[in-house]
Amino acid sequence: MNEQTNKSVNYRPGSSADDYSTFLIFEETLADLVNRLGFAGETSWGNEEQTEKMWQQRRPLYQHLSQTAVQFWIAHQDDQPIGFSRSLLHDGVLELTELFVKPGTQSAGIGRALIERAFSKESAESVRNRFIIATSDFRAQALYLKAGVFPRFPIYYFGRTPEQVPFETDLQFVPLQNDAKTVATLGEIDADVIGFRRDADQRWFLGNRSGFLYVRNGRPVGYGYVGEASGPFALLDASDYPAILAHAESTAQAAGQTHFGVEVPMVNETAVTYLLSRNFKMDVFMAMFMSERPLGNFDRYLVTSPPFFV
Repeated sequence: MNEQTNKSVNYRPGSSADDYSTFLIFEETLADLVNRLGFAGETSWGNEEQTEKMWQQRRPLYQHLSQTAVQFWIAHQDDQPIGFSRSLLHDGVLELTELFVKPGTQSAGIGRALIERAFSKESAESVRNRFIIATSDFRAQALYLKAGVFPRFPIYYFGRTPEQVPFETDLQFVPLQNDAKTVATLGEIDADVIGFRRDADQRWFLGNRSGFLYVRNGRPVGYGYVGEASGPFALLDASDYPAILAHAESTAQAAGQTHFGVEVPMVNETAVTYLLSRNFKMDVFMAMFMSERPLGNFDRYLVTSPPFFV
C-alpha cells in the first residue's frame, strides 16, 4: 500500500520491524501522561537500563500484536515514527489495542488520522462491535467518543504482597495445557463471558503464561493465568472469584513473587469486595472500557495485565 500524506505527516502500514520503535513511543507517551495527570508512579522512560529491561519483558507481547493485528499504522514526520495505531479482530469484534502519538506532536490531527485507519467500521470486514481499553487522557477519550464508542465501566489495578490464603471450594485447579482441545475449551468460556472467541490470543497466553482451568464436577467453569503478569480470568459463576483469587495469590506467593495484582472491571462486584477484604491496594491509574454497544459479562471477568488487550 502506498504511503498516504496529511501535510508533513506520512502514514504507512506497520510490521514486526516496527516493534521496538512503537514500544519507545508507548513508553515516552505513558511517561508524559503520568506526568500531566500528576500520578506518582514511575515509568521506564528516561532510564536506559530500565527501558531495556522493560523491552525484554514486552518484546513477546509486541511481536504477538504486530503479527495478529488486522490494522497496524505508523505515522512518520521527517522520516521519524511519531505515532501508531493498531487493532485486533476476533469473532467479529474489533479492539483498538493502541493509539499513541509522541508528546509535542499531539493535538495536530495525527491521532484522528490514525484512529480512522485502524478503528473505523470500514477497517475490517464483518465487524459487529468495537471497543477499546482507554487511558484516562480526556483528549484521547474525545477521539474515541467521536469514533462511536462510549464508556461502560472503569478498570482499576488491585495489588499487594502475596500471602498464603486458606480457602474452601469444590473446584479443581487443573494446569492449562497448550493444545487445540484447551484452546477450544477456553474459546467456549470466552464466548460466554466476554462475548467473543479470541483463539489467537489464547494460544499466545498458553505459550507465554501459566494458568489453570477451573473444573467443577468434571465440567470446565472458568480459567485464569497466574504469574508476574497475571490475567485474564474468566468465570461462568462470579461467586467463584474469592476461591480462585485466593488460589492465585497463594500460587504467586509459593512461586516467590513479591507482588501479585489483577486488573479489575469495576462491575465485577464480587472480585472488588473480596480484594478489598484482603487489603489489596487500588492503583491511581485508571482505564476505561469503551464500546460501540454493550458487550460481554464483565462482572465475571478480570482483564489481561498489562491491559493492552482485554
